[in-house]
Amino acid sequence: MCVASLVQASADGTGDDASPVFGVRIPAGYRDWQLISVAHEAGGLNDLRAMLGNDIAVRAFRDGTRPFPDGAIIARIAWRYEPSAENNAVFGQDQSFVAGAPTNIQFSVKDSTRYASTGGWGFGQFEAGRANLSEALMNTCSPCHARAPRDNDFVFTRYAR
Repeated sequence: MCVASLVQASADGTGDDASPVFGVRIPAGYRDWQLISVAHEAGGLNDLRAMLGNDIAVRAFRDGTRPFPDGAIIARIAWRYEPSAENNAVFGQDQSFVAGAPTNIQFSVKDSTRYASTGGWGFGQFEAGRANLSEALMNTCSPCHARAPRDNDFVFTRYAR
């Protein structure tokens, strides 16, 4: 991971390109990070998700290092979960689902000093490349992640080998 990515992801939070509460920004080059896992979230969200990690996060996932080291950044990219009429026509039955329109991107940034009050994690959510500026939304991140398995350092995702 380049230092510029970490600096951008943990900037001071001024301006509308940083998340409220935590000041997380979109890290440069995150789309080139390695895949950690994928998921389908049903219910009201009904989306497909790809979890990516910077080099520090991927190494921690692979090695089973917990808690995650400072500097680890996990990206979660989500798209609407949609049936593929084109693919289903080929298969002769309804069975294919694909990523539709993008919904949002979320980042979890590990900094045990800066985010000590939230288990060492800072959070950001971005829609169409802009930070969601809802403090109320950002204040739901840490309580939700506090329900994740403690042995996985407040992270829901497990590494897909």
